[in-house]
Amino acid sequence: MPGLLILILIVGALVILFTVLLVRSIIAPRRVAALADYYKKSNHTGVVKAAKRIIAKNPRSPEAHYYLGLSYLEQGKAELALMELKTVNTIGVFDGGLSESVFRKKIAELYARFNQPEEALKEYLLLMKQEPANPEYPYLTGYLFEQKSKTDRAVEYYRKAIEIDPRHAASYHRLGVILYRAKRPAEARNMLQQAVRLDSDNYQAHYYLGKLFKDGKEYPSALKSFEKAQKDSEFKLKAIIERGGCFMNQGDFDRAIIELERAQSLITDESLPESLYTHYFLGIAYEKVRRIEPAIEQWEKVYDRKPKFQDVAEKLSQYQELRGDDRVKDFITAGNDQFVEICKALTMTLGLAVRDVHEIRDGCDIVGHEGQSKWRNARRIPKLLRFLRSTDIVDEAAVRSVHEEIKKQNITRAIIITSSTFSRMAQEFAGTRPVELYSSEKLKELLDQTDTLDL
Repeated sequence: MPGLLILILIVGALVILFTVLLVRSIIAPRRVAALADYYKKSNHTGVVKAAKRIIAKNPRSPEAHYYLGLSYLEQGKAELALMELKTVNTIGVFDGGLSESVFRKKIAELYARFNQPEEALKEYLLLMKQEPANPEYPYLTGYLFEQKSKTDRAVEYYRKAIEIDPRHAASYHRLGVILYRAKRPAEARNMLQQAVRLDSDNYQAHYYLGKLFKDGKEYPSALKSFEKAQKDSEFKLKAIIERGGCFMNQGDFDRAIIELERAQSLITDESLPESLYTHYFLGIAYEKVRRIEPAIEQWEKVYDRKPKFQDVAEKLSQYQELRGDDRVKDFITAGNDQFVEICKALTMTLGLAVRDVHEIRDGCDIVGHEGQSKWRNARRIPKLLRFLRSTDIVDEAAVRSVHEEIKKQNITRAIIITSSTFSRMAQEFAGTRPVELYSSEKLKELLDQTDTLDL
């Protein structure tokens, strides 16, 4: 009798256990199916609640952690998402409704976002084995290597992506950027042109293509590329600055100012490197059109942040006397007609009569000769006076140009008068030629001696 009772109890327990397991086997898949259904309907709050209930009863449910991670990701909780997907990776079971490729792509993206490139690389290498015909995975692997400054490996994987899909525009783009930075312009141009051919909306590729055109002095093509690149929010400011640079290189300073002023209006963070370049080049453009005061204001903004930036300290030093000497200011900033009159007055101060006047870039040439000689038939010897009002140091090439000009005009002597200074090579060249050099100090003396500047 006792034995029979024990047997009945054992059988009863087994029946209860079997029933529980049967119920679980029916209910659990239904709960998982409910998670999938919630997720498909974008009911991420429902997924989170249901998944947490399942995990409370079964902490090793891969489906619950999987859908919980994806829903956290959709809710913008990336760190929590990564924790859940790491748990799925630890469990290592992918069956039922789980997609291992979706899982690995998501976790790889999260590893990359949270600066864990080695873990991300492992996932992409697994994905390449699972989907060898998908070019995205070698491309993303190449991008991770590029971020780690391992450009050789990056190039290897970008080329692999192109082998899989010869129309993979993003890989051509990244290869073009690497080749551009490696100073291989012909190859870089080829890759970037292929990238924009395949994807005309790849505005970053247009930006680097514009840089190559600009470097090659192909300014119309560069301007078109930078115009397209402005549509990329990350590159918009850079593209506008580059357009300003193109116009400056073409000598179109008015249009350069329009672009650079537009760039300046977009700057919200003065600590950006683009801010320094915008202020500096806008100052140069203002200078070229004789708007010296606003030019100085731009350079002072640069100097306040970075005194050793380019030649900004030298620029400010050269123009320092403008604020205390109206004569020098008039010489540098006057309109063309008034500037010519000032140069004529300076020519007369030097004891020469004006014979010919010819305007040149950043200055003018005057051919003058000595006044009436006491000998009626005496030949009056002409001199060429070249007036320059640029802050650039006058180099040997500029002096050589004047020397060639006087030989061409059969003039024996010349004087170069500048508001700047002369390079050492220029001084050495002039030392053995009939060319006198008057720097800013001598100019100031002449201006002080000239009484006819109020014109």
